[in-house]
Formats: sequence, C-alpha cells, structure tokens
Amino acid sequence: MTFDNLFLHTLLEIFISMLLALKVVAIESIWKTKRGTVSGYFLAGRSLTWIPVGASLFASNIGSEHFIGLAGSGAAAGIAVGAFEFNALFLLQLLGWVFLPVYIASKVSTLPEYMTKRFGGQRIRIYLAIISMVLYIFTKISVDMYSGALFIQQALNWSIYGSIALLLGLTALVTSLGGLTAVIYTDTLQFLIMISGSLYVTFKAVEAVGGWNELQRKYIEAIPSDIIQNTTCGIPRKDAWVMLRDPVNSDLPWPGFILGQTPASIWYWCADQMIVQRTLAAKSLSHAQGGTLFASWFKILPIFMLIIPGMA
Repeated sequence: MTFDNLFLHTLLEIFISMLLALKVVAIESIWKTKRGTVSGYFLAGRSLTWIPVGASLFASNIGSEHFIGLAGSGAAAGIAVGAFEFNALFLLQLLGWVFLPVYIASKVSTLPEYMTKRFGGQRIRIYLAIISMVLYIFTKISVDMYSGALFIQQALNWSIYGSIALLLGLTALVTSLGGLTAVIYTDTLQFLIMISGSLYVTFKAVEAVGGWNELQRKYIEAIPSDIIQNTTCGIPRKDAWVMLRDPVNSDLPWPGFILGQTPASIWYWCADQMIVQRTLAAKSLSHAQGGTLFASWFKILPIFMLIIPGMA
C-alpha cells in the first residue's frame, strides 16, 4: 500500500469513527430530551450546565469555513484576521451580562418571540424569522455546506454533491429528532475533536518550519517564484505580524475594524437566534454566563490553531 493510499485509508477510518461517535451521542441525547414541549425541543428543557453551553457556543461559531477561510487568510495576509476572534471574547461577555438577563426575564424561547413581547404585534416576528432564515441560507449555511463538502471531496475523493447530501441528511436527522439537546451534545463532542485535532496540526506545522522564531522569519521571506507583474499578490505583507494595522495604508485599518465590525459582531453574538438559543438552554442565568466565559476563553485559540498553520 502506497503512502497516499495509507493516508486516505486512515483518514476514512477517522472520519467514519467520528460519524459513529456523533451518532451515538445524538441517539443518547434524543432519548433524554423532552421533545413534547416547546421548551424541551427548542431549549433542551432549560437543563444544561455551563460546560456544554460554552462548548456549543464555540462549536456553533467555528465551522468548516473557518478552517479553510482563516488558514487561507493567514497564509495570504498574516494574523490580522485574528482580530475578529479576539473581538468575540469581549462581546460574549456583553451577551452574558447585558443581553441575557433581559432575555431570560422575558421567558422567551426564540428571538422573534422576544421581538413580539418587546414591540408588540406579529409582523415584526414573522419578518425577523424570514429574514434570518434567508440570510443564514445564503450567507452561512451554504458556505458551511460547501467548505465541509469540499474537504470530504478532497480528502476522500467523494462526489461534492454526495458529500453535501450526507452533511444535510445527518444534520436534518439529528436536529429534527433530538431538538436542541442533540445539537448541543454533538456540538460538545465536535468541540473536543476540533480543539485536539487543530492544536495537533498547529504544533506539527510550527515544528515543520523550525519553530516559532523560524516561522516569523520564513513567512516574511516566502516570496513565490512566479509573481504577477505590477501587483503585490503573493508577496508577504510587512505588517503580517501586526493585528490592529495602520488606520490609513493597510488592508484592515483598526478604526474601521473597531467602529465598523464591532456593531455587526454585537448583532451576531448578542441578538442572533443560533447563538442566543444555546445560552437560553442553560438551567440558570449563572450557568448561561459561565457558558459565555467558557466560550470566550477558547476564542483565543483560533489564531493559533487556524491562522498560524495557514501561515506555516
């Protein structure tokens, strides 16, 4: 057996083992969940502790598009994209200590329901539900499906459409049968897999280039042999190791990031159904806040486990 065949065979075994583990966790959570009530289906019976809540917050945010996109951004432009991850560290606490007490006191199960209680009427509730669904389909779910299917296609040589069908089928099965309980417990398992696998890749990548100091030196010197004339495409930036960059002559000026990106991130972390729903599933406000703290600490890791391997 050649090395390539052995590698693909091992990767296939790991992939199948992970699917089986996810299936076991999903089935167990399906039997545990109280799916007969709105709270049981949409909020896992409001019975979760801070660890699965925090793990699910992290896993819900970090998807296949991060593994491909952040690594690619790191390879192309350096660590600046890591500012988005550090920004989330603070905004998660805004969710925990400012927004969540209001949501929990309102006794709502979804954000559209909160909008009805806050402003009255049904039109705003329907409008928010529809626009959120459309935005997720075209801006997030489609990207997640494509990037995840792209990995399966490249790693296992499967059809990309078959890979998309597999991902959609497994997701629909677990979500429809088990509700949020199944989603959060499978998220927790995926959280462990992502962290351990990504950190292993990080250490191996940095080791392969000769260590941290060598990575900093070699990245700046990694100029491609074929350069497009009259462009800087492919040439490492001089500020590659700077996160908050020059406010005038840079690709990510820090005033634009702080004043422009932060309001959009407040919506994502504090008023988006996918994120808020995880915290509402906690058994108490303190456990929900503990989950935001847990997730925020791990939001420090993507710069090391996703961006740095791309640069390496």
